Amino acid sequence: MALKTEEMILNMGPQHPSTHGVLRLELELEGEIIVGAKPHIGYLHRCFEKHCEAMNYSQVIPYTDRMDYLASMYNEFGYVTAVEKLLGIQVPERVEYIRVIMGEFQRIASHLVAIGTYGLDIGAMTPFLYCFRDREKILSLFEQTCGARLLYNYIWVGGLSHDLHPDFIHQAKEFIKYFRPKIKELNDLLTKNKIFIDRTANVGILPLDLAINYGISGPNLRASGFKWDIRKDDPYSVYHKFDFDIPIGQGAMGTVGDCWDRYYMRVLEMEESLKIIEQAIEQIPEGDVTSAIPKRIKPAVGQVYSRVENPRGELGYFIISDGTVNPFRVKVKGPSFVHLGIMNELLKGYMIADVIAILGSIDIVLGEVDR
Repeated sequence: MALKTEEMILNMGPQHPSTHGVLRLELELEGEIIVGAKPHIGYLHRCFEKHCEAMNYSQVIPYTDRMDYLASMYNEFGYVTAVEKLLGIQVPERVEYIRVIMGEFQRIASHLVAIGTYGLDIGAMTPFLYCFRDREKILSLFEQTCGARLLYNYIWVGGLSHDLHPDFIHQAKEFIKYFRPKIKELNDLLTKNKIFIDRTANVGILPLDLAINYGISGPNLRASGFKWDIRKDDPYSVYHKFDFDIPIGQGAMGTVGDCWDRYYMRVLEMEESLKIIEQAIEQIPEGDVTSAIPKRIKPAVGQVYSRVENPRGELGYFIISDGTVNPFRVKVKGPSFVHLGIMNELLKGYMIADVIAILGSIDIVLGEVDR
């Protein structure tokens, strides 16, 4: 007869240093084994979707920055793409190229935070310092362009707040030359580290059918072996003009779709982002980045859904217009919120020590979860 121990409830967070934000995980335990997990959210709620109803379309943009604050450029990118679709306006080609360049720099910056903090979660301090060192160089490019390092209000409906700084192209090329060897350095330091592999391989396995059923997207879906990327499969902006690969999980160090695969997807995606930026820099046309910005944004009555591939997955905006200068409704489909829903399935059967490794591997940002 099997010995059954009494189940215990353990609260992890919201003050836990490795929950990547104010999240409380209510863990149901049998000894050290997790039999159930319930995420409690809302500690960072700032009422974004309701705020939109009291703002005009342009005033919403700074609020989008504050959702996934590690991918602010992409939050803006997704929102203005939806509004431009609603308005039926075409933006200058130079604007689209700059948006892609900034979006891919933002993807690298976001992945550097994900990788660095994940290493820290597992107990590796040095990769965290290296990743933040390199991220600072990207933030300096953003600051030089629009004056901000975290919350930008740079991508506007119909255009951009500023054109590129005269030194931007040169400095972007210098960064690419500098950063490529750093990815190899990161691989040597963390990716192939035996302790890191032991903590992440064959842990938190997400089967492909479960990932699809839960609406998982982005690197987390691709780590489970499904080659799906909105930039390729439902192209927007000028992504169709660039040649880049979509890496998928191979189970190189364990089973396909484990924590190691989800981590490694982000390493590989940084390489692909560098390819896109290089091509965009070479092809960027001349033009006025403010010529298509409307003086007044007042769409006709209607609704639109538009989605983009942000660093964490599918970021969608559903906007309803009632014909006034303020949106009637704005609803956001955020990848972090969707991905948090799988925690119960993902944690079952693993030990308390694996919780942080599994949570860190899905790379959530609580600002976007709570909105």
